[in-house]
Amino acid sequence: MSQTLLKAKAISHSFDTLLFEGVNLSLYERQSAAIVGRSGSGKSTLLHICSTFIEPKEGSVSLFGKELYTQSTSAIEEIRRYEIGIIFQFHYLFKGMSAMENVEIATILARETIDPALLEKLEITDVMAQKIGELSGGQQQRVSIARVLSKKPRIIFADEPTGNLDNETATLVMDVLMDYIQNNDAALMLVTHDEQMAERCDICYRLEEKSLKEIV
Repeated sequence: MSQTLLKAKAISHSFDTLLFEGVNLSLYERQSAAIVGRSGSGKSTLLHICSTFIEPKEGSVSLFGKELYTQSTSAIEEIRRYEIGIIFQFHYLFKGMSAMENVEIATILARETIDPALLEKLEITDVMAQKIGELSGGQQQRVSIARVLSKKPRIIFADEPTGNLDNETATLVMDVLMDYIQNNDAALMLVTHDEQMAERCDICYRLEEKSLKEIV
């Protein structure tokens, strides 16, 4: 039976106004889940709550069988460094460094090594010696994904990872992410506006009217 990697129970959150309430979801090994919804519905906020960055106003989040927000700051930092990976729409790479140096930093911090096969799958092997500023936007995004996956995370949290990519490159990226979670007993939580990409996931949710509903 697949292990539960993430469990969110009765999550509610607000800033000036209520974003959502009573959200429940689980994520298992080798499972992918997509969250779609209108801009401003709280999709990214929900992802940040599940990925250690925002404590919810109400409810609880468990990662890898442990209550998340009752742990110490140092313990949460350990989870960020070794157990989870975050992919953003904007890559946040170090522009003064080469693509390889950007990936190497992540692997050193996570005590992992770079997998040449991953670079081949992402079709960036030939550009790894180049500075980030010399790469196209699609190449930069694929380098950022290589940086995250090289950490060997158990859960990938991806916030619009294909939002700035053409269809062919977006498909390539999704292929790599899906292969990774199957081959590493990992899981993927994907926030996207792209319904086509969302449909590739095992389960799809829509965040609307302040609640999370499974799309059947």
